[in-house]
Amino acid sequence: MLILEETKRCALTYRDSRSLSEYVRTYVFVRFSSPCSHRETYSPELNSVSRERDSLTEGYVSELSDFTRVSVTQNNLQEMKEIWAQWDDKVKRLFYCYYGELPYLLDVKIDERLFRALVQYWNSAYSCFTFGNVDLVPTIEEYTVLIRCPKIQVDRIYSKTANGPAFSKKLMNITGISEQWVTARIKQKGDCRCIPWRHLRDLILAHPDTRKRVDVFTLSIYGLVIFPKALGHVDEAVSDLFDRLSKGTTPVPAILAETFRSLNACRRAGEGRFIGCAQLLLSWFHSHFWKVEKVSYRVFS
Repeated sequence: MLILEETKRCALTYRDSRSLSEYVRTYVFVRFSSPCSHRETYSPELNSVSRERDSLTEGYVSELSDFTRVSVTQNNLQEMKEIWAQWDDKVKRLFYCYYGELPYLLDVKIDERLFRALVQYWNSAYSCFTFGNVDLVPTIEEYTVLIRCPKIQVDRIYSKTANGPAFSKKLMNITGISEQWVTARIKQKGDCRCIPWRHLRDLILAHPDTRKRVDVFTLSIYGLVIFPKALGHVDEAVSDLFDRLSKGTTPVPAILAETFRSLNACRRAGEGRFIGCAQLLLSWFHSHFWKVEKVSYRVFS
């Protein structure tokens, strides 16, 4: 478990996109390696460490690689926000019942400078963020809270089947639309097959079945926000995961795996586009801060 203890004043400043030191300089990071407790504290400002045991080899200090030029290009979510705002309470309750509170991700603002700075502290060797002698990494439990979906079962882990239904068949099941309509709209985007958001948008606006509208909207959140691999499109892999949600399968391990994979790829190459869920990662990062300058953050403890 990790918490952040405030030192000095609650002042949160950020000036240099290549350094996170200004962002965290007024805080002391405290790590508990177990519920009962061996604890390590690190003050970025004082550059000092006080510890009793460490999860790393004694005397080892992680070395971070050089500056990484990472792109955080996101999909334009304005149309999705407008659709959500137009739905009445009955439709929204139906969404919450089956898929939790995912729409809050549409309103999470991406601080690109903070995100780029945060990436510089990603340690590919240990798959965690390393701040001096303190490591910080999102867990399944934390992301499960952030997903806010009461129906997922943590013991039902998603894994892609080798001989599952074809992409067109999965889209037919999700949308309730004919094979001819679906097949005509599937595109090849790079190394993946996908369907453009504009076609899904039109379905959401015009579909006579309310439940299908909710399903397609949720599919779009997973494809445009949580797994934004092909901008403006929802790819085949997302439809396969979405098909399992109704069975209580948790998407969290897949979300974390894609987050770690993308961070590792960007760090090792020294550049690249982050294709994990930036909204969830930043929400997780902010959740380790107490209230700062009138902005409330959840604290995991």
